[in-house]
Amino acid sequence: MVSPYPRGSVPLVAGVALVVALLATACVTDRRAAVSPTPSDAAGARTLPADRGAAILYVALGDSTVEGVGATSRSRNYVSRLHERLRAVYPGARVVNLGVGGATSADVRARQLDRAIALRPHLVTLAIGPNDITTQVPLAAYAQNLETILGRLRRETRAVVVVNLIPDLAVTPRFRGSQHQEAVGRQTIAFNEALERASRAHGAELVNLYAASRREVPLRPELISADGYHPSDAGYARWAELVWAGVAARMADR
Repeated sequence: MVSPYPRGSVPLVAGVALVVALLATACVTDRRAAVSPTPSDAAGARTLPADRGAAILYVALGDSTVEGVGATSRSRNYVSRLHERLRAVYPGARVVNLGVGGATSADVRARQLDRAIALRPHLVTLAIGPNDITTQVPLAAYAQNLETILGRLRRETRAVVVVNLIPDLAVTPRFRGSQHQEAVGRQTIAFNEALERASRAHGAELVNLYAASRREVPLRPELISADGYHPSDAGYARWAELVWAGVAARMADR
C-alpha cells in the first residue's frame, strides 16, 4: 500500500523480468501466519513521558503512505490522525512528517534519518519496504538499511520507535489475481521477517499491518483508494487505530 514509484510516473511492474527477480529472491517458505506482533513489555522498553504536559515531538519516516497518497487530504493520512490522538494525551504534542512518495529504505537512510535525529524526537514511526520490493532491492541490502536506521535511532535518540510491518501487497486490487501476486506475496513475507528481526534487536514496537490487511482488505474494499493500492481515508483511519495501539503500549503510567 505504498507507492512503488514517485508520483506514479513509472509502471508498477515492468513485466516478467520483475517477476523472475522477485521469485529468485523470495526463497522463504510461505509462512503467512508466522509474522506476529512483538510483545511491548520487554525489559528496558522505552516509554513516552508520564508527564502529560511534556512537549512531545513525533517524527514520521517513510514513503507514500506516510506522505498520505490515497487520502483526500493530508489531514486524513494516518500520521495526522495519529498526531490528533497524541494531542488528546499530550496537548503540546507536535509532528514533523518526513515521508516522501516512492521512498525506499535507502532513501530513508540517506535523506530522512539525519533530519529525524537532529530533531531529538520523543516518538518515531517508520513505514518502509514496498518500494524496495517493487524496485528489486536485494533483501540483504534492505536488512542492512534497517539495521542502520533502527540502530542509529536507538543509539542517537531517546525516542520510542514504532515500526509498521508491510501490509499484504498481494491482496490489493493492483496485484490480486495478477501474474505477480504470488511473487509479491512471498517477498512481502521475507521483507517483513527482516523488519521483525531488526525491530526486536533494537527495541522497537511492531505494528502488524500485514495480518490486519490480509484479514480485512478482501472483506472491506473501501479500505483501498481508487488507485487500487494505497489506503483510502477509511484505510488510513484503520491504520491509525492499529498504530495508535502500538504507541499506547509505550506510554508510561501517570
